[in-house]
This record gives sequence, structure tokens and C-alpha cells, in this order.
Amino acid sequence: MTTLFDRYQLGEMVLPNRVVMAPLTRVRAATGGLATPSMATYYAQRATAGLIVTEGVQPSIVGQSNPGTPGLHTDEQAKSWQQVTDAVHTNGGRVFAQLMHGGRVSHPETTGMQPVGPSAVPAAGELFTPTGRKPAPVPRALDTAEVPEHARSYAGAARYAVDASFDGVELHGANGYLISQFLSSSANLRTDRYGGSITNRIRFAVEAVTATVEAVGGHRTGIRLSPGAGIWGATETDVPEMYAALLAELAPLGLAYVHLELTTAEEVLVGLRRAWPGSLIVNPAFPMGPKKADEVAAERWLGLGADLISFGRAFIANPDLVERLRQNLPLADDDQATWYAGGDQGYLTYPTYRHEA
Repeated sequence: MTTLFDRYQLGEMVLPNRVVMAPLTRVRAATGGLATPSMATYYAQRATAGLIVTEGVQPSIVGQSNPGTPGLHTDEQAKSWQQVTDAVHTNGGRVFAQLMHGGRVSHPETTGMQPVGPSAVPAAGELFTPTGRKPAPVPRALDTAEVPEHARSYAGAARYAVDASFDGVELHGANGYLISQFLSSSANLRTDRYGGSITNRIRFAVEAVTATVEAVGGHRTGIRLSPGAGIWGATETDVPEMYAALLAELAPLGLAYVHLELTTAEEVLVGLRRAWPGSLIVNPAFPMGPKKADEVAAERWLGLGADLISFGRAFIANPDLVERLRQNLPLADDDQATWYAGGDQGYLTYPTYRHEA
């Protein structure tokens, strides 16, 4: 029987366990989207994970979603990430950068630019800005000729990531951000080759992944997906058919993995597991939902065919999560007030488990 603590061959890497640290937005970057020494410490503390996937990293300035997030679109940003990858590797870990283009989930106060998206349809909800939460603005609909440039932005960021010694990259195709917006039948009202039919709605995702694979190799490329999630108002129709078609297009590219979130019916996700010939990571919790991923859910999804299991919030307060799961030790609770508060409190201040004498 497969367990969380078995080794796993992922691309050209051997993971010591099947526990993945899921991407978690923590908004601790310095001015200019630079990684910091505190970020290096934070990820190094969690290097016992089989694989770390970083917080979302913008591949362009217009792709930045939240204030205080890091980038990978300048030489200076790439250089700043070297301290992070060095720290993780020194502690024996492996780390992928998650590349996240926010698309319409952005604000001019954050970037100085009007957000872009598949269509001029605003996201649902309020966004973080430098001056507090504000309604999502109407994005500028991308011209057909502009769309490939944004697909290629993931590839450009991936090159910077490899230059900074990341082991690979994960394209954020989930949770209502740009790739997810093109998949959506509510955010994407286009009538050109990027909208309408399933074939057209998956085109942007396929082009972004293909460009990234051509830039850094399939073994260094993964993608995260959230079928049917509807986050930020990006709802989808024909979910089983669309995601099956997307995986069929991605299968020949030799990706490191597909990373699925628990955002649709179990039978749909199991069907996608059967359809996907490569490595599959499952995060067994709805994003930001009331229930966190736990060992019971992890073992269930290993039994349903997942190869690796990602944990998000559990890693915030438990830098030694793998060992706590291995020894069945209690998990510490995280302080939600410090998730996006900046500074080291609630970031570097969670200790490893202390056994009583």
C-alpha cells in the first residue's frame, strides 16, 4: 500500500516522500518584487517536504495580482531568488516556482496598469490593494495578437527560475487567474480562436504550457488546475469534457506533473486521474474552504490514484509537517491574522514540535 512516506520519482528527481507543500500567498516580498532573506528562511524551514511549490510569482508586472508578491521577470528578481533556492537545497529540499499571472484579478493601484483578461468582464469580489480592499476593476480585453505574448510570459519567467536554480516551475492554471479565466465560460466571452468552444478555451493554457516546456523542458514543468471551482467568478461549463480535452493536449508534452484541487465531484477527478498518464498531485481540500487537507484525506486520495498529496495551510504553522504526520504528532494551528500581515511574526515564528522531557 502506498503511503505519504514512500519515495517517488518525479521527472529527474527522487522525492524522499510524497508530501508536497502547496503554494501559499504570504506577501513578504521586498519592493520591486524581490525575494528576501526571510523568505529564504521560511522555505528552508519546510525543506523536508518531498517538493515545495512557492507562492505565486508574477511573470510580468501586469500579471501581478496582489501587493507584496514576488516576481520573476527581471534580472534583479531572479538574482534575489538564488538565496531561496540555495537555502532549500542546502537543507536537502527541492523547490518549484509557481508562475501566476493574475489577469483580471489585479488593480491599477497595485501595478500602475489596467488589468488584462480574455474579456472586459470584472472578477467577482474585492481585491487587496496598497490602500485596502477595493472592487475588481473592469479589465482590458486582450487583442487576439496580444494573447501569445502573455502565454510566452510564463516561459520567460521559467527561464529566470532555472537561472535562479529552481528545480522547475508550476503554471498556476487554477483559482480564477489568467489561465483559468481563458478556461471559463463566464470570464471568457471571446469569439476568436481563444473563446467559445472547448478547443478554443483550452488553447491559451496549451500555448502557455507548450512555450514553457520549450523553454525549460517538460520535466521541469507542472500545472495546477481547479476544475469547476468558480473562484473570482470564473465559472466553467462542460467541466469533465473540457479538462479531459486539456489533459489530452498536455499529455504528449512530458510534464513533471498535473496538480489538481478538490473543486469538483470526486468522480470527475478520478476520471481525470485515469485520463492523465503522468504524475498527479492532489490537494484534498477546497481552496480557502473550512476544511484543511489532512492525513485521512491524503491517504484516501493516494488510494484513488494520486501519486503525491499537497498540503497548504498545514504547512504555515508546521514547518516540520512531514515528521508530525509520520509520527502522528498533533498539528499546530496557524494565526490567520498574520497570513498577509508582513514581517516575520506568524511567518518564521512557528517552531518544530517539542517533545516533553
